[in-house]
Amino acid sequence: MAKRSSGPIMPLGTLAPGEQGDCFVLLTARDRGNTRDGKPFFRIGFRDPDRSVTVMIWRDTPWFEQCEQDWQPGTFFKIRCTYFENQYGPQIELERIRPVEPADRDEGFDPGLYFERSRFDVEEMWQELLGIAREKIEDKGLKRLVQTLLKKHEPTLKQMSAAVRNHHAYTGGYLEHVLSVTKTCLYLVEKYQAYYADQNPPLNGDLVVAGAILHDIGKMIELNHQPGHTDYTARGVLIGHILLGRDLVRDAALELGGISEELLLRLEHLILSHQGIPEYGSPVVPHTPEALLVHFADDLDAKYNMLANALKQTSKEEEFSSRDNPLRRR
Repeated sequence: MAKRSSGPIMPLGTLAPGEQGDCFVLLTARDRGNTRDGKPFFRIGFRDPDRSVTVMIWRDTPWFEQCEQDWQPGTFFKIRCTYFENQYGPQIELERIRPVEPADRDEGFDPGLYFERSRFDVEEMWQELLGIAREKIEDKGLKRLVQTLLKKHEPTLKQMSAAVRNHHAYTGGYLEHVLSVTKTCLYLVEKYQAYYADQNPPLNGDLVVAGAILHDIGKMIELNHQPGHTDYTARGVLIGHILLGRDLVRDAALELGGISEELLLRLEHLILSHQGIPEYGSPVVPHTPEALLVHFADDLDAKYNMLANALKQTSKEEEFSSRDNPLRRR
């Protein structure tokens, strides 16, 4: 096993399996659990710009009390660790740890490098989404509702993540996900309007596009996003983004006016049903063609991002990823 007994900083992402190094890391997750014997432990997530790892802090380790009392997601640490990989993915064995200090900047520590963000330009994505709302929604009341909500909440929507973990869980991830879902829905609308030209009533493209843009709008109330760490708000835990989003859209629509009662009802249904089944949080399943399209576009985009992340975490030498991913499959 390769050992480095002192000082030079090794980026976590450069360590080979079995190699030891001193690294600067961002604490991204701290989840408490209990063993079958009832003994508490913490599952800790660390990351640097190029790699995310997990370390288990058991009750009998020297850092358990510090972890329980002081370690908070979004905090930077300097660690000495040994990197390894197993069926649960990238892991480290922790040997030393302390909070980052001002003097660490002299060794190259730069906090701005550690915050994961969308690989796409936020302003370009935002302008593209505004353009779709402007050009692809013909109903004036629906267009006004979508544009009003986007412009009112622009700073939050451009920066927030789409989730605490699992998919698009980084700065700009919400916008990346919503734009991707909307573009998929544009394709699906064009395809199925042509496939089922005699459908009665016809597939409502305005409703699909508006629903795609607004389906997750409640997440700006459900989530508290800070660079490097996203967590649930009290309303997020107790109510959830689906109902919060429905209420936000309905209240705005009633205030602005100009939308028929039936169209608003169908838009509310689309938001309430977009996660598909009660087990995933939707109080109702999709009952309309428009809701069905948005549900599957949303589900596909989230799951593909999970798959892409699992592949990104897998070394080229491995034939399959580990099962330690949100999809729970290799």
